[in-house]
Amino acid sequence: MGKYPGSTLLIVFTVLISAGATIAAEETIADTSATQCVEPRPQMCTMDYRPVCATMGDGIEKTFANGCSACSDEEAKSWVEGDCE
Repeated sequence: MGKYPGSTLLIVFTVLISAGATIAAEETIADTSATQCVEPRPQMCTMDYRPVCATMGDGIEKTFANGCSACSDEEAKSWVEGDCE
């Protein structure tokens, strides 16, 4: 280690915090009423029917049985409650 080991740790910490802030900013969506799908994606979901309208990666909307089912689809980006119109 160098003469100032604490400063090296401070630099590493600052870089890591900055990287986290960038990721959080990229996950922000324009429609604040929509729920964002995040990683890791769900592998199993309940079979309850509470329809949601998911926005897919290509911008197309698709109805799913519930939010969990929507986010289990790798193409889904976000969802809002209710059927797609």
